[in-house]
Amino acid sequence: MKPKSKMSRMLYEIMLNDGYEERFCDLITQNLNTDFTATRMIGYLSHYSHPPQGEIVDEMLAILSDRERIIEKKTAEHYNARWNEIMMEGPFDVDEDWD
Repeated sequence: MKPKSKMSRMLYEIMLNDGYEERFCDLITQNLNTDFTATRMIGYLSHYSHPPQGEIVDEMLAILSDRERIIEKKTAEHYNARWNEIMMEGPFDVDEDWD
């Protein structure tokens, strides 16, 4: 599993200081181990006073789902841009040596 980012470690400390169990904090931050995902959860927690663990898990799943959609969108954009290049320039480099 990927090591925790700086923001993920900060999220861990915030949750621990808010009274959540160490194991729960660890599980959440193992899944939200990037600055992007941890920052989203920190933002969520800043709007509520000690939400139940079930709500935190639901928010974690929503954040991970959003992240997957963003990754899929960026991947599709990349392939679409490449396809457009091929359609405009052709599939082969005219300067390419065929020997």
